[in-house]
Amino acid sequence: MPPDAAGRGRTEAVAAREPAAGRGRRDHRGDGQGRAAERAAAVAARAEVDVVVVGAGLAGLACAQDLTAAGLRVRVLEASDGVGGRMRTDLRDGFRCDRGFQVVNTSYPQLRRRVQLSELYARPFSPGVLVHTPQGRRRFADPTRAPRQARDLLPGRLGSLRDVSTLVMLSGRDLLTPPRALKRAPERTTRTALADAAIGEELVERLFRPFLSGVFLEDELETSSRFFHLVWRSMMRGTLCLPARGAGAVPEQLAGALPEGTVRLGTPVERVIGAGVLTAYGEEQPARVVVVATAPRTAAQLLPGLAVPAVRAVTTYYHAAPASPLAEPTLLVDSERRILDTVVLSEVCPSYAPRGRALVSTSVLGADESPAREARVREVLAEVYGTDTGGWETVAVYPVAEALPAMPPPWPLSRTTRHAPGVYVCGDFRATGSQQGALASGARAAREVLADRRAGKWPVR
Repeated sequence: MPPDAAGRGRTEAVAAREPAAGRGRRDHRGDGQGRAAERAAAVAARAEVDVVVVGAGLAGLACAQDLTAAGLRVRVLEASDGVGGRMRTDLRDGFRCDRGFQVVNTSYPQLRRRVQLSELYARPFSPGVLVHTPQGRRRFADPTRAPRQARDLLPGRLGSLRDVSTLVMLSGRDLLTPPRALKRAPERTTRTALADAAIGEELVERLFRPFLSGVFLEDELETSSRFFHLVWRSMMRGTLCLPARGAGAVPEQLAGALPEGTVRLGTPVERVIGAGVLTAYGEEQPARVVVVATAPRTAAQLLPGLAVPAVRAVTTYYHAAPASPLAEPTLLVDSERRILDTVVLSEVCPSYAPRGRALVSTSVLGADESPAREARVREVLAEVYGTDTGGWETVAVYPVAEALPAMPPPWPLSRTTRHAPGVYVCGDFRATGSQQGALASGARAAREVLADRRAGKWPVR
C-alpha cells in the first residue's frame, strides 16, 4: 500500500460523504437543520452495535457477512479509503494495478460460497507455467487440460523419466485425496516432502523451487508440506484467473452484499477498550464484541500479548510496454530465481491496459522499491522476454511488507480466533496465507462469536 493511503482515506472518505450531504440539506432546510442532521448521522454511526470488526479485508468482510446473516448488528471500521486490505486494485493512467500480484483460484471453497464468480467476468491464465532456463524456455502444462502443450513433460526436458513419473504420481495423489486427509498427513517442509516423494533435484530446481517461490514468497521451500499439498490440489482442481475490474472486485462484491452503512471507511482504530474500540480521532464505537481482522503487526498493536508469525515481503512492478512481449496469458518464472514471476496481464485480461498497450507485472522477494532494484528487474526482463525493456514505462511499484505469513512446520492450518472474553482475532495468519485462509478464518471468528453468544459467554458491557 502506498505510504499515504491511510491518511488519504479519512480525508477523501469524509470529504466525499459528509460535506456533499450537508450542502444538499442546507439548500432545502437551512444551515442549522443541516448541521443538526450531520450531528445526528455522526451519532448514529457511533451507536452501539453487537460486534465491531476492525479491518475490511477478506477476513473481516467474511466475518461481518456471517454475523449479519445471523441477525447481529455489525459495524466494520476500515482505516483506509477502500475495502479489501491487500486485495485492492488501483486505476493508473488507464492501467489496472493490483496492490501486489493477485490471482483468483476458482477452486477455493470459501470463494465459491461467497462470491458470484460469473459477475467478476474473470479471464483465465493458461493451465501451466513457462520456466526461463539457461537452456531456453520450458513449459509445464497440465496434460489433462492442454495436452498439446505438454511436450516438455517428456523425459529430458524438465527432468528425467523417473522425475516425471513421480511428479504424475504426486499430482494424482493430491488431486484425489480429500482435503481433510491432506490436513492430517505427516508434516515437514515442502523441500523434504518433495524429496520423500522421490522428486529429483533437477526437477526441484527447474520447476518446483522457482514456481513455489512465487506462491510461498520464500525460495528455500521451508513452508509446511500440508499447505503445499493443499495448494497443489487446488491448482489442479481450479482455474487461476483475473477479474475484469481487477482483484479488488472480489472484496468489493463482498462488501456490497452487507447491509448499507455496515462499513465505515477512513476510520483507523487506535485501541480496543472495555466496551468497544477507540478510533484515532478520539471517537468511541461501543460494541459487545470486538473482532480484530487486520494485518499481523496491527493486530499485535491492538491486542498486546498476541503472538504473530514472521511475514513474507514482496515487491510488484508494473511496466507498460508498446507491444506485448509474450503473446499468451501464461505465468513465466525464472529458474535462477532473480524474479519470482512475471506475466503480461493484458494478455490474461485485456481490460488491465488501454487499447494498444501492454501491462507487464513482475514480482520479486522483499519490500524494496529502490531505483537500482528496478533497473536490475528491467535487465532480467529483457533477458526473460528476449526484448528491449529500456523504453518500458514504470506505471506503479508496490512494496508489500506483510504479503503473507511465514508458514514453516509445525503450522496449524486453522486456530481459534478467541483472544480474550469478547475479543477475537482473525486473518490469514491465523489460518493459511491465501484468500481461502483469510475467508475461512473470518468464518471461524463468526462461528465462535455466535457459539459464545449462545453459551452466554459474551461479556456484560
